[in-house]
Amino acid sequence: MSRDEPPLAVELPLIEKRLAGPPSLAPYAGPAGGWGALKSVGRQLTRSGAPLTGVRALLAMNQADGFDCPGCAWGDPTHGAAFEFCENGAKAVTWEATAKRVGGDFFTRHPVGELLGWDDCRLEAQGRLTEPLYYDAATDRYRPIGWDAAFALIAERLAGLDDPDRALFYTSGRASNEAAYLYQLFVRLFGTNNFPDCSNMCHEASGLGMTASLGVSKGTVRLEDFEAADAIFVLGQNPGTNHPRMLGDLRRAAERGATIVAINPLRERGLERFADPQRKVEMLHAGSHPIAGHYVQPRLGGDMALLRGLAKALFARQAAGSFAPDRAFIEDHTRGYAAWREAVLACDWATLEAQAGVDRDEMARLAEIYAGAPRVIITWAMGITQHEHSVATVREIINLLLLGGHVGRAGAGACPVRGHSNVQGDRTMGIDETAPTWLLDALEARYGVPMPRRPGFNTKGALQALEAGQAEVFIGLGGNFARATPDTPRTEAALRRAGLTVQISTKLNRSHLITGREALILPCLGRSEIDRQGPEGRPQRISVEDSMSAVHASAGRLAPASPALRSEPAIVAGIAAATLARVLPRRGIDPAVVDWAALVADYDRIRDEIAAVIPGFADFNARLAAPRGFILDNPARHRDFPTASGAAEFAAGALPEAVMHQRLAGRPGWLTLQTLRSHDQYNTTVYGYDDRYRGVKGQRRVLFVNPGDLARLGLRDGDWVDLLGEPYREEGQEEVQGERRGEPRRAPAFRLVAYDTPPGCCAAYYPETNALMPLERVGEGSDTPVAKAVAVQLVPSRRLA
Repeated sequence: MSRDEPPLAVELPLIEKRLAGPPSLAPYAGPAGGWGALKSVGRQLTRSGAPLTGVRALLAMNQADGFDCPGCAWGDPTHGAAFEFCENGAKAVTWEATAKRVGGDFFTRHPVGELLGWDDCRLEAQGRLTEPLYYDAATDRYRPIGWDAAFALIAERLAGLDDPDRALFYTSGRASNEAAYLYQLFVRLFGTNNFPDCSNMCHEASGLGMTASLGVSKGTVRLEDFEAADAIFVLGQNPGTNHPRMLGDLRRAAERGATIVAINPLRERGLERFADPQRKVEMLHAGSHPIAGHYVQPRLGGDMALLRGLAKALFARQAAGSFAPDRAFIEDHTRGYAAWREAVLACDWATLEAQAGVDRDEMARLAEIYAGAPRVIITWAMGITQHEHSVATVREIINLLLLGGHVGRAGAGACPVRGHSNVQGDRTMGIDETAPTWLLDALEARYGVPMPRRPGFNTKGALQALEAGQAEVFIGLGGNFARATPDTPRTEAALRRAGLTVQISTKLNRSHLITGREALILPCLGRSEIDRQGPEGRPQRISVEDSMSAVHASAGRLAPASPALRSEPAIVAGIAAATLARVLPRRGIDPAVVDWAALVADYDRIRDEIAAVIPGFADFNARLAAPRGFILDNPARHRDFPTASGAAEFAAGALPEAVMHQRLAGRPGWLTLQTLRSHDQYNTTVYGYDDRYRGVKGQRRVLFVNPGDLARLGLRDGDWVDLLGEPYREEGQEEVQGERRGEPRRAPAFRLVAYDTPPGCCAAYYPETNALMPLERVGEGSDTPVAKAVAVQLVPSRRLA
């Protein structure tokens, strides 16, 4: 099979093979967690081929002297337990601690053209990468290459560019603070701010919205605030799958009497009931505890209208004398309240109900809960941020918190739940295509070298630059860029236009198969592995920052999968030293301005550099030595709002004229699709083919649809359909991997599943549905792909009828 085959041509034979036996579909009656989670962990340990190694790793995960979970960024309690991991964290670690290996001999047996026909789960299940590899286009295989030769090749290609902006430097949220700092320093010394990163595809709207409203881009709560909150509103997220440790904190809040409100289009089991595997009595008696006392299912894109309706109901309660805004807080610490109140009151109920898909009485019940709670937390994830109007929705969340003075108060505040382990820390370290002036000034003062000032490419801009031939080199620090990004055929075609693609990775994934004219795979240590550096081979520790701004140390405990592996900081430093030795002398700059080898020999030296440049990291090494590290200061917790006005800003933005489900109302056969993870998945890593909480076993190509929509469209549960998206238009090349202009985007062969979704809305797993997402359809101001509001048409599948 040719590496240049269109993705659908590659995918269809695989789909038909996997669908030879129908998937098992049955409602799941149990709670989240419980025996199901324990059995899943056991299966993962067995599949790894190294169960004892996996157990040792799990016992060290999220412990003060161990390593940080490579999965989600949920905070670690200061009073942590002996088992401080969840089911999905266990999957991530056993996936990393596998006994299986992938080296040059693997590619002798399997050319890239063959591997393109494998699915994501099968690719990563082959095991850990063990040596640097170079893609030989003539044989369509990767072959081993030495580290020095790999660094020299990258340096030669980067130094040969006529403009530093023709190189792109992607970052996954898995990278440590130390790796991220070195990466941004190298890239800016090289001369560009081209930092597309995973934040661009998930929580960009959270940072932008909170910065505009509060002057800070991070959440204002700490983990202990969940122990004091009276009401917790959980918006657009599925913690049972995406960050299961959050369920323990929600459960404890519910047990002491806090009201949990779940606002999400799908009913997710983790927000309904949870059984804690660490509670022996509960496990023996198959018990569980309810989580959400109230569950509201808005239509996709209807969250802003729902929140504004909640506010309108609160003002009605104020007029009736049953609610009082926090006047002192509003007058002393905010601006724009009157304009926002006027905008809320101007919205008519019919418009709010139509857009939200929720009636006025339900909004009034939410207002009653809010009004009766002295301390309110609102927490959200990508169900909020991956919409066209996501920034405005985040600002509406902050409006509600400001109304009751729920910022800078114990047990209250804003809590965006970041996805990957250190995605927040990477941004703190300077992984930002629109770097703030203070950071560039600080770097110049520290190193005496002018820093690039023009904004770089984000993820959308990077893909467009590749597509237009304006970018020649792509380097990915972790992640699976080809599968994480939208518009799959265009993304893959764009990456193949590059001269050189470099992937720094632990496991094989599809991005390794979507190569430029040249390609390298550089294998790195995993989070769980011992990282030895310097002449004496001293074990190093790294640091990460969680969603609550807590910075703590992480030190691997397992032997590396291969003696040829290097750490992410060492790989970045190796590329930097080789490249800058060629580039900086041309600009009259001594390459010795940074001693990369010395920094990598002792990570304490990297942290000294961070302390000298990044605010909040003074005495970094000493503070990191504390058992649970330290918490970065957030001025909003002290009611200090570093906005232009010096006050928190209410936002009086208008509602969207229409959200996707309204736009599609007159188009027969069309629905609004949200893309999501299965329970056997973390981001683009697919561990298996089951989705336990949604009752799916053995398959991923399923489409969850409202039963009424099935009847309206003349379809039935169990039918096979193809999903058609918006047509390819003038963007991109004349042909995009076999897809011509004017033809619809297509994702074939999905089995329909009648499910509890709002009318007009459906759901399916990514990355299989990323092909349906136009690259240009992004959030206003955030450029985040609109993955939760994708227009799709359902047509009977001719291939699987």
